[in-house]
Amino acid sequence: MSRESFHLQLGSFRCIVVNDGNSPYSDPASVFFVNAPKERLEKSLREHNLDITNWKEYVSPYPSVLIDTGQHLVLVDTGEGDLEPTTGKLIPNLRAEGIMPEDIDTIILTHAHPDHIGGNINKQGKPAFPHARYIMSRDEWNFWFPKPNLSGLNVSESDRELLIKCAHDYLLPIQDQLELVDHDKEIVPGVYTVGAPGHTPGHMAVSIFSGNRQLLCIGDALIHQIHIEQPDWYIKYDLAPEEVIATRRQLLDRAATQKALVHAYHFPFPGLGYVIRKGAGWQWQSMK
Repeated sequence: MSRESFHLQLGSFRCIVVNDGNSPYSDPASVFFVNAPKERLEKSLREHNLDITNWKEYVSPYPSVLIDTGQHLVLVDTGEGDLEPTTGKLIPNLRAEGIMPEDIDTIILTHAHPDHIGGNINKQGKPAFPHARYIMSRDEWNFWFPKPNLSGLNVSESDRELLIKCAHDYLLPIQDQLELVDHDKEIVPGVYTVGAPGHTPGHMAVSIFSGNRQLLCIGDALIHQIHIEQPDWYIKYDLAPEEVIATRRQLLDRAATQKALVHAYHFPFPGLGYVIRKGAGWQWQSMK
């Protein structure tokens, strides 16, 4: 399987998962499962063939989802751009698929963390997708500007400052093309935003319908497959953990009930699969 792009047909829509690159998370257990009881965490990790003492790194892809509806070319998130040497591959990978930046007419930003908005601008600081309208939650914008309160995050002060700097650097240059929306809005026919707050105040999922099929892009509502089995274990970048847990449960119930194909941003590429009910909870089934 290519690590750069993955094609799927959703009803009459052509979709491509396009990677912007990869980045490692050090000591992932402490990042992804902040409140997990140690014994339960060790058991869950073993069930996924992981050892808490030896699991030193998790390498995450940063994939965008392109939806070609026949009338619109919609992109969900823009990756991290040039923030790291291993990222910034979104536009070259789109070009390899025959899609130019000028072709994209709509970009939906799930939230304002740098690994989701870094590709908004080019090396000159100009919008990388010059003909696109950028869509973001009104709550998300209002949180980051003029300056957010990130004191609730269990991260270093330098990490907080980097999050704020990147939000401003990657959003202000696209302000003239930016449209702020409320949750649960149809952006183009068949493509809807879904309120999924908690990770950030205005975090959104994206639901795509065509024919009798649904693709549900959940952004950072869940970061690792274990979060499907243990939705109450939050990550250190979740701003409002209790809200995250409620959001997860709602999305997991929706995905399982509606038999939606799910795209999870940080899962192993291409991040596609189904949420299956297991007893009172859920489990992940990767798309074959």
